[in-house]
Amino acid sequence: MTRRPFRLPMFAALLAGAATPALAQDSFCGGFGDGGVWIGNAEENSDIATVDTYREQMALVLGGNEYVSLFSLSEPTAVRVEAEGRGSGDPIIDLLDSAGGIILSDDDSGGNAASRAETFLEAGTYCMAMRSYDGGPMTAFVRIGREEHEPLTEGLMDVAADTGRTGSCAEASPLGALGDSASASVEETPYWSFTLDSPTAVTITASNESADPVITLYDANENYIADNDDFDGLNSRIDLTEPLAAGTYCIEMAALNDETLPITVSVSAYDAEEAVQALYAQGEIAPPLDGSVAVTDLGVLQSRLRQDVQATTSVSWFTIELEAAGLLVVEAIGGGNSDPWLVVYDDLGRSIGMNDDYGDSLDSLVFARVQAGTYIVGVRQYEGGPGLIRLLAERYVRAE
Repeated sequence: MTRRPFRLPMFAALLAGAATPALAQDSFCGGFGDGGVWIGNAEENSDIATVDTYREQMALVLGGNEYVSLFSLSEPTAVRVEAEGRGSGDPIIDLLDSAGGIILSDDDSGGNAASRAETFLEAGTYCMAMRSYDGGPMTAFVRIGREEHEPLTEGLMDVAADTGRTGSCAEASPLGALGDSASASVEETPYWSFTLDSPTAVTITASNESADPVITLYDANENYIADNDDFDGLNSRIDLTEPLAAGTYCIEMAALNDETLPITVSVSAYDAEEAVQALYAQGEIAPPLDGSVAVTDLGVLQSRLRQDVQATTSVSWFTIELEAAGLLVVEAIGGGNSDPWLVVYDDLGRSIGMNDDYGDSLDSLVFARVQAGTYIVGVRQYEGGPGLIRLLAERYVRAE
């Protein structure tokens, strides 16, 4: 799976007041790292396997764009990637391999809305893309280093430790066979275990938005593998696309809202098609316009149109056609207690903009100068049950 966002690395660095960094001249991460910034300001200073300390940058993202940091590894290395917003900034990070495939994504695992992930990578070149959760402008620090380097963020494991709960994977409750699920509160069952008889790629989910679960995966020796918070609303999910070795694994549970509420946990064999469908449902990638995903055609946008949507937490998709260039404004207005989330892509799946809670309201707004063509609009409830959302699209043209 890949992403095609717009990126403004040079502009971000200049506005941040930093020395002008070296931009990538070759094609990196399947082309999605083109124009990215070397985390050490030059390629020769960005080999995380050999640097004496972490590498860090200040970045600014605007209007739903992403900031991309490049780094390399001359040998297999355990690395930590982090992003921490300034003020109320809430960053999301994606780690991409040399082909542009997403290795991992994270939001909030650094604690206090920061993003953080640790993983083991083979030698090669990688990209870390950072964007703002609500699509608004944000200034943030990004840091990439080895696990022994000083972290930028507090980390959810440290936050969890403050609750006073103790324990280890030795007390984990067996989850059952692959494909089974179980439900218990964190207070009752802080650790689950599962066993693989052969190398298997897996998907782990934890569901109950009222509890706001966080999951962390360890091997039999309690070595960290991956974690997640808020993949699907406030629910969590880990997709491990590379097979885990046969053996026993441990899932540590945390609940950011209420440790007494039951959380349903499942472990299943990774299904690439199901994982892509989940990304469509969350609006993380644009659907294909081949009929395999339900998309409603709203026709040509002359000046203004509206569409009422009975929205759920899965995205409802629409297309609109612009016959000439202009300013495209798309607004999602919540009815009653609805909390809309909005995203707009072009017909190739490139991100035009994403927003949640524009201004002081729960409504969402995306606007951008665009060329003639087809645009894909996705809207959903941020969380909670079904509700009415009014979708408004307007086109403005330059006065002659």
